[in-house]
Amino acid sequence: MKDFFEGIAWLFTEILFIPFNALRELQDEYWFLANFMNWIFVIICFAALVYWMLQLKKFNDSGEEDRDPKAHSFLG
Repeated sequence: MKDFFEGIAWLFTEILFIPFNALRELQDEYWFLANFMNWIFVIICFAALVYWMLQLKKFNDSGEEDRDPKAHSFLG
């Protein structure tokens, strides 16, 4: 059983962490390239925020929402 768990440890440390080791070595020379995935996530989140704000403005301008203070049960 010990060999099984050592095999799992070897798989993760020697095979599955290869991309992370490459990023760690790349970090000292090219910071922006090493953080490429972080930049992708930031861009996706920014695009989602802009879309959300545009949708809120569209519904706000159309006047569909009931703005009476007693319109929602959690407000009264």
